[in-house]
Amino acid sequence: MGTKLLGYVLVGAAVVVLGIVIYNNSGKSNVPLVFTPEQILNSTWLNYKAQYLEPNTLRTLDKQRNNITTSEGESYTMLRAVTLGDKQTFDASWTWTKNNLQHKTGDKLFAWLFGQQPSGSYGVLTGQGGNTTASDADTDIALSLVFAYARWQQQSYLGDARDIITDIWNHDVVTIGGVPYMSADNLEKSSNNPNVAINVSYFSPAAYKIFAQVDLAHPWGQLVDSSYATLGRVDAAPLDKAKSAGLPPDWVAMDRTTGALSAPAGNGTNTTGFGFDALRVPWRLALDAAWYKDPHAYATLKSFSFLDEQWKANGKLAGKYGHDGSVVTEEESPSMYGGTIGYFINEDSKAAADIYQNKLVSLYDPGKNSWKDALSYYDDNWAWFGIALYNDLLPNLTAGLPPGALNK
Repeated sequence: MGTKLLGYVLVGAAVVVLGIVIYNNSGKSNVPLVFTPEQILNSTWLNYKAQYLEPNTLRTLDKQRNNITTSEGESYTMLRAVTLGDKQTFDASWTWTKNNLQHKTGDKLFAWLFGQQPSGSYGVLTGQGGNTTASDADTDIALSLVFAYARWQQQSYLGDARDIITDIWNHDVVTIGGVPYMSADNLEKSSNNPNVAINVSYFSPAAYKIFAQVDLAHPWGQLVDSSYATLGRVDAAPLDKAKSAGLPPDWVAMDRTTGALSAPAGNGTNTTGFGFDALRVPWRLALDAAWYKDPHAYATLKSFSFLDEQWKANGKLAGKYGHDGSVVTEEESPSMYGGTIGYFINEDSKAAADIYQNKLVSLYDPGKNSWKDALSYYDDNWAWFGIALYNDLLPNLTAGLPPGALNK
């Protein structure tokens, strides 16, 4: 079997992909199945809702982890729903998230972990630190609400987003040497630990530029600058290895006095490898490139050339690399391709097309209108986000709003 893009048509400022043909091994179409990227996104979304959203509540379930719910999972559901204009699902997801994960006192941020408690009842898993925030989820939930306001003009979305955005700055952002940095959670700001936990895949410069239009009281532009500066430093730093391959790490520690970077302490899951977390960095930076043409985004993406070297040498990417480029997990994952395609789109269009067709579209069965094989919760999301990014189907929904519209 093989694939071929049929072509593109310009509709206003948008590029619409006409379709993809599946060919037989002879290279000739035999009653070809023609489908569009929009079909992939819509049909896999319907399947995602059937598989990963709890009936009645539409709580997002991570079925590979005993049906827990994370704030990250809710943020992905909300982002996908608002992108596709699925208001019913968006509202249900937001209602459940607001009622069950949003902090009731102190701030409007979100508990990161919900599931079955030892008593058998369901709630925030405080015994596992579940009431702590995850700043990426806080950011993506707020962004989805701003997008919902832009799409449906319902003022409550913008009011809810403003409360969250203000509290992200007040509780998730840590200032070191007069410079604001996005930390991993709301504990870092008041912790006595000499180091601040940083997850660079939580950095979202494009979102911060939108937040700056909603919250005029805080210097979100400085957070954009510190995010790119930190990525540049951490990509080059050897951390706990003899050298760096130029890839962002899943986790890094920042000295809260000097700003010096180091590997996280201990032997836990928070490693300096390029894997489950860091694979999202190229995707987030590619959004900034697509939406704002930020030269820092292009320059930082260019520094990830190790990915191109691996693809050209092996015709694949490993599931996880060490910070020095060593292979930690050989097995490929759809999420790795969905996240890193952000790099290839900007730096190697041929490789991007190959990855798109052979590692992402190949997961889809147009006859079934779903993935060929069920994907895990995480792979499902990141394959979807990668396909949407490649086809320019992740628009900045605030782009057409008049000046000042987000500061009402």
